[in-house]
Amino acid sequence: MNSVIRLLSVLGGSLLLTFAADWAADRLLCRADARHPETPLWNLLRRCRPALRIVLLAALLRGAYAQAAWRPLQDDADTVGRILSLVLIGAGAWLIVGVVSAVVESGYARYATGTRDPARVRRVRTQVTLIMRVVTAVVGVVAVAAMLLTFPSFRALGTSMLASAGIIGIVAGVAAQSTLGNLFAGFQIAFGDMVRLGDTVVVAGEWGVVEDITLTFLAVRTWDERRITMPVSYFTTRPFENWSRGGVQMTGTVFLHCDHGAPIDLMRDKVHEVLHACPEWDGRGWGLAVTDTTPSTIVVRAIVTAKDADDLWTVRCAVREQLVAWLAQKHPEALPRVTVGPQRGGSEDERRAAQQPPSGEPNGQASVRARMDLR
Repeated sequence: MNSVIRLLSVLGGSLLLTFAADWAADRLLCRADARHPETPLWNLLRRCRPALRIVLLAALLRGAYAQAAWRPLQDDADTVGRILSLVLIGAGAWLIVGVVSAVVESGYARYATGTRDPARVRRVRTQVTLIMRVVTAVVGVVAVAAMLLTFPSFRALGTSMLASAGIIGIVAGVAAQSTLGNLFAGFQIAFGDMVRLGDTVVVAGEWGVVEDITLTFLAVRTWDERRITMPVSYFTTRPFENWSRGGVQMTGTVFLHCDHGAPIDLMRDKVHEVLHACPEWDGRGWGLAVTDTTPSTIVVRAIVTAKDADDLWTVRCAVREQLVAWLAQKHPEALPRVTVGPQRGGSEDERRAAQQPPSGEPNGQASVRARMDLR
């Protein structure tokens, strides 16, 4: 009976101290958040409370479970102590990652609030994302290694592995050459400002927006909601188009094939009218000119501008649709035409017969028949 009371005392005391410390830490964070509303750090740190509770409880039980003097605990003291140590290590790693994440997110939030350049914000966000993944991976590896060292058999294994670390390192380096290449390429992308989250890129003939960047791969979301996953080494070894580098403003073109008699001045006025009615046009510039000619048509090019690639696509489609509709309605003669007429040559009587319809036939049918007879 006495051992049961001591066990309950140890458990109850550990729980009471854990929740008391958790409540005190929460009160301190709330006060700090109220005094410093300009930074979200203190509010973000409150998300670490579950990990903090587990760390406190595991640490208290790890230090006091031997005082319970309960027979089952005494018989398996090593196992219970190892389990509590594993929980403490895992919760400690969780707490470290949470604290680092809160600090990094707070710094990024303050930087994004005080910076008006979206390109710089995307660059910092890319770097922050990769830094957090590196920190998480390092903390996870260290935590797993610390857990394995709690087992005596793994300690002996670790000693033997250290003796052959040179050979293992060479073999691992050769086997993971592509993986290590992608890893270093990820750092090069993050800190070399080659491509950032949210950039509009063209890779392998596909247009899309960079949606995710990890240490080994990069995901591009295309306009039709597909995802293209590519190794990050692709962006360090091959050329690609980055439409967001140096600014997201873009200039686009709209090409039309028209008849030689198309009213260019009126078309120019119509393009200006369409752009003024299009909210996606940023007003930086526009133009319309004849850029080429063929024996049957002329090539008319309209130049439009927009603040980003998405708006540019909308402006180009609007200009193309409304200009073609306006030409078809107001100036149908300006659209490309295929001229069909009678073949030259033949006798004078045949040409005269082709011009006069036979008796009893409408004019249209006579013309068609005459042209077919000529052929």
